[in-house]
Amino acid sequence: MADTLKNIRCVTLKGEQKVLGDFPGKALLVVNTASQCGFTPQYKGLEQLWKQYRERGLVVLGFPCNQFGKQEPGDALDIAQFCERNFGVSFPLFRKIEVNGPDAHPLFVELKKRAPGILGTQRIKWNFTKFLVDPASGKVTRYAPNTKPEALKASIESLLSR
Repeated sequence: MADTLKNIRCVTLKGEQKVLGDFPGKALLVVNTASQCGFTPQYKGLEQLWKQYRERGLVVLGFPCNQFGKQEPGDALDIAQFCERNFGVSFPLFRKIEVNGPDAHPLFVELKKRAPGILGTQRIKWNFTKFLVDPASGKVTRYAPNTKPEALKASIESLLSR
């Protein structure tokens, strides 16, 4: 993974400091999430990907965001309890962040730069935008919010089979 991504600091819902370099050699699936979104059921699919592929080298990372329709109003405890209770989420979840604008988290600034959206726009359009990061090259592939997690299996398999 490229140095820029490896050194970006993130804080888990439990308050632990992490950098992406804490997941060496792992393919990363980074997702901006929300608890009250039409795409919220995708938590189930993300958890299934995590369970199916974590032993082979995939890490799913969830970043709650309240920028789209105020669909993530809770605090860290609310978010953690909601995700565990409703979807059995066990993959790492991070503190609520912004993904667009002047206060966008540096991780999402870098991901959007590496994998712009349609017509080169860097702006994230909604919750559950997904970024798959190749552990070897740092190449990032972006997936739209309406792309279901299970649709990423072939891409994940390709990364993990190298």
